[in-house]
Amino acid sequence: MPRMLDVSDEVRAEIGDEEADRLLVGDDAPRSYDCTSCRTPGDPENERTSTVLFVGEETAVLAFAHAACIPSQVVSVSEEQLQGAVRSITGDSPAAPEGTVAPQNVAGGQAVLGITSGLVLIGGELHPALVVEPTAPIARPGSDGPGDDFLPLLIEQGFIPVTDTSELPALLGGWSVLLAAGQLHAVLQPGAEGGGQVAWWQAHQALSVTEGWRTAVNKTQRVLVYAAPVGSIGQQPREDLLRDALDKAAAAGKLVAAAMPLAGTPGA
Repeated sequence: MPRMLDVSDEVRAEIGDEEADRLLVGDDAPRSYDCTSCRTPGDPENERTSTVLFVGEETAVLAFAHAACIPSQVVSVSEEQLQGAVRSITGDSPAAPEGTVAPQNVAGGQAVLGITSGLVLIGGELHPALVVEPTAPIARPGSDGPGDDFLPLLIEQGFIPVTDTSELPALLGGWSVLLAAGQLHAVLQPGAEGGGQVAWWQAHQALSVTEGWRTAVNKTQRVLVYAAPVGSIGQQPREDLLRDALDKAAAAGKLVAAAMPLAGTPGA
């Protein structure tokens, strides 16, 4: 009996018609799987299932997800990201403690970006959020001045200044958040000259998120990404304190935000 498997045109183009057809008739598809997004069990014979192809520079990995969590798609990632995703999918990589800030070097090596996950209440609904804060001022590329251009650079990319955290940020086209095997791997931005997405931030080790965060993102299919200059937010141990810090940063004119879909879904 054919399985309830969805192989998108872009996945078919990457893996070939023969392999795609073998998947659709069940020859190469698993009888069960752990969803690459929410990491709960899935059954391709009884529920719609998406094929998700992670493509690196040298290798590619085919994963499976509930169609309700993420559509069938090709996700371009760095080879390092891909190996991290493989370790997460196969369970060979230890999960980072929940709430851990996972830093990543930025251009010039002058600072690292820290990301913290949390839930933000807006309009009576919980929304999955990421809060980005560098460990030092971010200078504009090519500049040797002492100024901090972190927020101006993001505004130029389409982030919007936040004056009221009770309002939902607008969706930022071309950007997305990569969640694989229920863990956070990267924030992706548009590539140069219309190329595929590239990592704006990526975790050295996949960042665990809470079950409540995964439930919220599976419902909304998008993530609210807030960013503030160094020293504006800090590592808050509770979500209510994180919200207070966001409110204070917004009131001081030191907060920008954007909403982003899960990796590979089209922006609006």
